[in-house]
Formats: sequence, C-alpha cells, structure tokens
Amino acid sequence: MSEPTTALVLVSHSAALAAGAAEVAAQMAPDVAIRPAGGTDDGRIGTSYDLVEQAVTASLEDEAGAVVMVTDLGSAALTAESVLEMLDDERVLLADAPFVEGAVAAAVAAQGGAGGRAVLAAAEEAASSFGPVDREDDGPPSPGSVGPEQGEVLTRTLILRNRLGLHARPAAMLARKVGEFDAQVSLNGIDAASILAIMGLGLTGGAELALEASGPEAARALDAIEADVEAGFGEE
Repeated sequence: MSEPTTALVLVSHSAALAAGAAEVAAQMAPDVAIRPAGGTDDGRIGTSYDLVEQAVTASLEDEAGAVVMVTDLGSAALTAESVLEMLDDERVLLADAPFVEGAVAAAVAAQGGAGGRAVLAAAEEAASSFGPVDREDDGPPSPGSVGPEQGEVLTRTLILRNRLGLHARPAAMLARKVGEFDAQVSLNGIDAASILAIMGLGLTGGAELALEASGPEAARALDAIEADVEAGFGEE
C-alpha cells in the first residue's frame, strides 16, 4: 500500500465542527494530514480567508496535493473558492460533497495512497454510497459481479463476530485492508473498498459476509479479510 500523499482541508463556519469532522476522519485514516480550518481568526462563527489559506499552503508543503471539503453554507464555500483561485494550483481540488461523510470517505481513500482526483471522487460519491442497501429485488450477487473481465472470481463466506458489527471503525479497517491488495473485492454485493457503502449495509454481529474477489492478489485479500473478521476487528 502506498503512503498517503493527499491532504484534506475541512472548512466550516464553526471551528468546533471542522475540528470534530477532522477528528472523526482521522480515526479512519491515521496517516493522512487532515487540517481543520473553521471559524474566524478570533474564534467566532464565520470563515477566515487566512486560516483556509494557511491550511491549504501547509498541505501543499507537506503533501503532493490537497482536497478541500466545505460545509454547505454559502460564505464558507466562497472563502474556499477565493483561496483556490488566488493560489491557482492544480494540486488543490474543491469537493462538492457532504461534509462529514465526504471527509470520512476521502480520508480512507487517501489512507490507501489514492491521488487527489481519486480522493475527490471518493468524497463526491459519499452522498450516493451512504445509506441502507436495498437488494430485495436484485437477488444474490452473481458470480463475477466484482467487475467485468477480471478473470477468476474467488468467493468466501464468513460470519461477522464482533457484536456491534461493521460500524465506522471496523468498516474503515476493512476498506483499508482491501486497498492494500491488487484485487477487486465485493461484500454482499457492494464495493468493499468503500467505507460508507460498508456501513450502509447495516451489518451486525452474526451477519453473513458474502465476499467475492478477483485480480492478481484476490486470494491474499480474502485471507487478510478473513483474519480480521475472525479476530473481530480487535473488538472481541
């Protein structure tokens, strides 16, 4: 797995909100640089051009690029856009994504070594991937559903052992584990590299995990996932 090279900057009217979202995302991606830029210079509600610029500039000094996440309040977005316009650096990307869910998804992608565009895509796909998965009419995933022309598809069925199931922490562990291998992995019909899709399954202790994997390291990926599942993701 590659080392993280993309930082996150979280812009909000509230310093507490930006710091809290950064804290949550950091739990999922401990090696990613995540910089909150919330509130005004003197700690009031609002946004500060200088704070955002400092966070973005620091990210570019330390990392290969940065993805900027913004709450949906208008002036926060305008401040971030102004900073990006002045910097005029193609390594800085502005995400149109839900703030917390997007930050978590982006952080997990960055933790796996994804570049700026891939991290941006992970953030922007968060809105559609987070939520319950209704497969009532779809039936079980068909063999080979991981992706077309991926070669042999390996399958494995496991039982979720930790009582609380695939909540945020183990979902992040699973998504990061998938990212360590040259393989495409699905879990109960969804992309197992997506933390939000995993959480959206709502799986609790005792649930069945139907895994499919293809690619050069498919068997190794399944072995590693099975080891984590059997260990209860460290929560037993």
